[in-house]
Amino acid sequence: MRLLPFAAACAAAVLLASGCASADKAQTCAEATQVISRTISEIGKVVDDPAAMRKKIEDGAANLEDMANKAADTTLRDALQGLADSLQKLNVDDANAAVDAAQKVATDGANYLREVSKACL
Repeated sequence: MRLLPFAAACAAAVLLASGCASADKAQTCAEATQVISRTISEIGKVVDDPAAMRKKIEDGAANLEDMANKAADTTLRDALQGLADSLQKLNVDDANAAVDAAQKVATDGANYLREVSKACL
């Protein structure tokens, strides 16, 4: 009979732990979606200023990498790191390159947002 309260306590601890893990994942998913959306938006706003765009790309990649390093879910981490890597490969040295980069960021960003959504289901 003494084992019954112990078993109930263990079961409650497991449920609590899994609930916390779900809450942590939900929080990370919400933050990831916000960071990706904000990064895409900020880069798109400075399409007419290549120097400002380079800075937004660097900042966005750094934010995505930071979040990827903190993500416990492998699929989510891979999506965040994938977009960060994509941003780091962009070369914005003139107005034409800035337009091309903005289009690539929008396309890649949408693809990685889909991956984050799948990871967060």
